[in-house]
Amino acid sequence: MMNTTTEVETPSKPVMEIGDILKLLPHRYPFLLIDRVIELEHKKRIVALKNVTFNEPFFQGHFPDKPIMPGVLIVEAIAQAGGALLLTEVPNRDELLMVFTGIERARFRRPVVPGDQLRIEVEVLAWRMTAARLEGKAYVGDKVAAEAVVTCRLIPRAMGTPNQESREET
Repeated sequence: MMNTTTEVETPSKPVMEIGDILKLLPHRYPFLLIDRVIELEHKKRIVALKNVTFNEPFFQGHFPDKPIMPGVLIVEAIAQAGGALLLTEVPNRDELLMVFTGIERARFRRPVVPGDQLRIEVEVLAWRMTAARLEGKAYVGDKVAAEAVVTCRLIPRAMGTPNQESREET
């Protein structure tokens, strides 16, 4: 008799659960795009997971009759995973925000749909205490769904955004 059950590979113990991620990243629903960290090598590499469900708010409009996760959100998930990696090294992270400063070589290889699990692998290309350059790939199974090189920088939370500062002055 043939066994028709499918075994799903799951790590024995995650490195970071959602509560740990929430302590590192400022993102919250609906914009927190990583659910778990399964590997972390300080200042070098991280592997995070994102479970894609039909309940994601972006599927209402992208697209109602054929739901596909927007590629820019997959790149954002890469950046968030990289942020989780780098912020573990920053002692005063509560006073800082990590912001995107660039996206290079973004490629979208296959659609990501409800029911998929993204495995986001990010490697550090360059690291300083205030900035980093990261290369990320997002997989569904063993197939690359998207990839990009992202750069980011730490800024003081007190700075706010330029538009916010100009509004406050008026």
